[in-house]
Amino acid sequence: MRLRERAASLFKGPAELNLTSGGIGKPLFYLSLPIVITNLLQTAYNLADTFWLGQFSTEALAAISFAFPMVFLLISLGMGLSVAGSVLVAQHIGAGEESEAEYAASQTVAFATLGSILLGVFGYFAVGPFIAFLGASPEVLPLATGYMQVIAAGMPFMFGFFVFVALMRGYGDTVTPMLVMFGSVVLNIAMDPILIFGFDGNPLFGMLGLRGVEASLLASTGYTGSGITGAAIATVFSRALAFVVGIAVMLQGVRGVMIHPSQMRPDFTYLRRLLDIGLPASVELTGRALSVNLLLLVVGMFPTTVVAAFGIGVRVFSVIFLPAIAVARGVETMTGQNIGAGKPDRAGTAADFAAKAMFVILTALGVVALLAAGPIVAIFTNDPEVISAGRSFLRWVAPSFGFIGVLRAYSGSFRGAGKTLTAAAISVVMLGFIRIPVAYFASLDLGSTGIWLAFPISNVAGALIAYAWYRRGTWRTGSVRRPTPADD
Repeated sequence: MRLRERAASLFKGPAELNLTSGGIGKPLFYLSLPIVITNLLQTAYNLADTFWLGQFSTEALAAISFAFPMVFLLISLGMGLSVAGSVLVAQHIGAGEESEAEYAASQTVAFATLGSILLGVFGYFAVGPFIAFLGASPEVLPLATGYMQVIAAGMPFMFGFFVFVALMRGYGDTVTPMLVMFGSVVLNIAMDPILIFGFDGNPLFGMLGLRGVEASLLASTGYTGSGITGAAIATVFSRALAFVVGIAVMLQGVRGVMIHPSQMRPDFTYLRRLLDIGLPASVELTGRALSVNLLLLVVGMFPTTVVAAFGIGVRVFSVIFLPAIAVARGVETMTGQNIGAGKPDRAGTAADFAAKAMFVILTALGVVALLAAGPIVAIFTNDPEVISAGRSFLRWVAPSFGFIGVLRAYSGSFRGAGKTLTAAAISVVMLGFIRIPVAYFASLDLGSTGIWLAFPISNVAGALIAYAWYRRGTWRTGSVRRPTPADD
């Protein structure tokens, strides 16, 4: 079988997926698999930065431990709009309302663009004081601030691509965003070591086997790199290219949902509909981001090696939790389309199936992380103190990975039904009232181990709360579709 035929058997477009009838497992798998790969590629941005900056210096590694949660926070503040757009598109598609779906997508792009510009301006001036508030050391603060200011300046491109991914997912097309992301990540990884180290003494040359004349010729250019700022420039440039391609795809309408320039004039009446769904979703996502940032207040009381270990652990979790995040997005789309089609029972079956599957898969990944904690951390650093702290972090959290899968599956179904406030409430309770207080008070007696202990406690509690709330069945009343002035 040729490569193209094999790819076609694994990745199915929306025309080949029936999300509102038939079995549950296969359409959820085909919908979620490209999301897993897209998120894996998305994580590759962060991992590439973490790897190369770990080679640069421990201070640079600690700086992105402060910067990455701040990136997540800025994007989360506006991400509710993309969630709202995805839910509305999914419900309109499930109901057979193509023109209304296109209007929802067009308005989402318009307001997301405006919102991301405001967030970028705010972020550019706020990141320095905020990172200082989190407790960054004098050596780390200017590095983290420089990185974040570049990211903030590129926020419209950073956020715009996430909107493209969300709208296409609501339509049922998860393959196109995966392909666009692939090209963007390849570009980012190629640019990272050059922009960080320059050409003189670049460790990439040794990895590629470049010696003598070749390395000398490159070094003779005089470019010495931009350090941690170079990593930010590589990320923004590659995201900008992905954003342009994504907008072009939607304008042409060749794949997934189509947007129309004539429908992108801001309709502030429609904005209220987006905000009804989007604001609670932003609260949920912002709560997750804030929890990591506030945990840094606790982590920052410990040496830089612990801060670096925390940053590595968060990056590792972002990879391990990819299946749960992807399946949650798949459940969100399936729930939205089935709610739109008037089939809430099928939506509930999809959520239960996903929760069971993710518990098994993530528990297995937790066993792997538990057994290989040291070698995993050592990929990112050769500092023995960082490796020791990171190994301890992974070993404490790994046994609770399966519960994250349960939480994500049911939260995805809440969002797809338009019950974003419910998903937000669970997130706030889990993180704000359980994880952060446990981390602070436990760390007073147990040191950094107390911080690590807060993760499994909150993971288990969050899963139990989500499961109990889902059993109440209030999500079944979640249809949010309304007539739309979708005039072409």
